[in-house]
Amino acid sequence: MKTTQKLHEIGQSLWLDNITRGLLASGTLLSYIRDLSITGLTSNPTIFDHAIKNSQDYDGAISQKLKEGKSGEALFFELAMEDLRQAADLFLPIHERTDGVDGWVSLEVSPLLARNTAATLAAAKALHARAERPNLFIKIPGTTEGLPAIEEAIFAGVPVNVTLLFSGDQYVAAAEAYMRGIERRIAEGMNPNVGSVASLFVSRWDVAVEERVPEALHNKLGIAIAREAYGKYRALLDSSRWQRIMNEGGRPQRILWASTGTKDPKASDILYVQALALPFTVNTMPEATLKALAAHEEFGEAPPAEANEVLAKFAKAGIDADGVATQLVEEGVASFAKSWNDLLDCIASKSQRLKAA
Repeated sequence: MKTTQKLHEIGQSLWLDNITRGLLASGTLLSYIRDLSITGLTSNPTIFDHAIKNSQDYDGAISQKLKEGKSGEALFFELAMEDLRQAADLFLPIHERTDGVDGWVSLEVSPLLARNTAATLAAAKALHARAERPNLFIKIPGTTEGLPAIEEAIFAGVPVNVTLLFSGDQYVAAAEAYMRGIERRIAEGMNPNVGSVASLFVSRWDVAVEERVPEALHNKLGIAIAREAYGKYRALLDSSRWQRIMNEGGRPQRILWASTGTKDPKASDILYVQALALPFTVNTMPEATLKALAAHEEFGEAPPAEANEVLAKFAKAGIDADGVATQLVEEGVASFAKSWNDLLDCIASKSQRLKAA
């Protein structure tokens, strides 16, 4: 059995954290679905920035849209929609076979809206309507301002990928926003089956504290935080509140491991994949990590580690996990906004070159 397929045997969905027009046109994404057990896909502004900047694959489409009078953000969303609709169609058989559990792709609202509830909700509804695909998630950040937008989007029937989660507490807040939206749909006699995942970022924890802890603790905090969140996730699934929702026909919001590419060159290239191969979860991984996983002939289970014991060691080393979580959210909001501005700058620069040509 291939190592990529083993994740599915464990009960975890394997998604690709990448999309480019080249991946689609070359048939590479289709081969990943067929040969490497990929069952979904996520995207973000940085991915599109690199795809547009580092290839000519989008030049013809950009030139055509410029002639139609489109530019900037509007032009980008048309490019992204074209790619993601095509990817969504490739995953549609999986989506239908699993009755909507798997086979999803994701598109992010503008990160510049992360602190604006009303604008985030309006953008989510508009993008969902434009996509015209049943298996496209709209990514909304799990910030304080994002939580009410998540609830309202779910109530409106918009499938949501909650992004920028870093801690168990943040995950629970996002899950409760999702549940409130579903409970309101049930109260109104509406279909409670609205898809959602909650994306918790892992490796950024280890990058944030690497210089502040002894080497023995390197590459251990992100996994401990994720496993603690997983415990809260499973406890929530077992709660009477979740059971009532599922009894009415609702679906659990699965937890998704994001940022699972290994950053430390001294660590295993599948460090986070191996440690977080847990049932009823999703792992979305960069293309390099997917290839690294596929190259491993064996996929041994990671040694068990009690999250509380590991977190206690970090506390003893002077790491305030709550403080780091707050820092990571703020840095994430700023980083996503920078990526968005870089993307729009890239499109503007390429547009100017194409006009001149």
